[in-house]
Amino acid sequence: MIDSDRNRTQGIALSFLAGYVDTLGFIALFGLFTAHVTGNFILIGAALANPGHMSLLLKFLAFPAFILGVAVMPVLVAWTKRRAVRPLPLAYGLQLVLLAGFMLFGMAAMPLGDTPSNMALAAGLFGAAAMGVHSGTSRLLLAQLAPTSMMTGNVTQVTIDTVEFLRGERGPGIGARCAKFVWPVVAFGVGAIAAAFAWHGFGFVALALPLVVLAGLIRMELATPPAVSTI
Repeated sequence: MIDSDRNRTQGIALSFLAGYVDTLGFIALFGLFTAHVTGNFILIGAALANPGHMSLLLKFLAFPAFILGVAVMPVLVAWTKRRAVRPLPLAYGLQLVLLAGFMLFGMAAMPLGDTPSNMALAAGLFGAAAMGVHSGTSRLLLAQLAPTSMMTGNVTQVTIDTVEFLRGERGPGIGARCAKFVWPVVAFGVGAIAAAFAWHGFGFVALALPLVVLAGLIRMELATPPAVSTI
């Protein structure tokens, strides 16, 4: 697989995964954003004004869980460099394990009540940590891609490029840049919609789909010759 195809596949798959996991976590776990730190700050502020809101603890603990997931990534990258090991399959594998924990603890928490149980709390922390790994991987190992979990910047860039194109700008990079940023936005949206329907149909078992996506990315990465691997 050539680099451009590989980058496009990774960007679409990871954006779909992020939209899917964030939406499912929000619906299932009392409004928790597993990948959207800004959203959790807003919800924490709203919950503080309503002290009886029992999901406040979950949102507070999700923040350090997310940070821990991010913090693991520089350590993992440094470890792989010392041992000449390819880091991306390991990063995907770690995210897969954490998302599996999200799914299993979520299943154990069913049926969900009006407030988060200990199992639901654990599920949220695993989900937030997984998306922290996702964000750290994107920043450290996939910097050539458009952001895959935060769509604000992507939408902004696509809008700017579209307006410039309509004004008559035809620079050589505008088409490639639009393609780079627009596909993650579309994939994220599709993932969010798919997760909403999947949750209502399958509950936490629906998280098996992101696990399949990550398994496919691991397989693709291991099949890529080391000379063109992202390190």
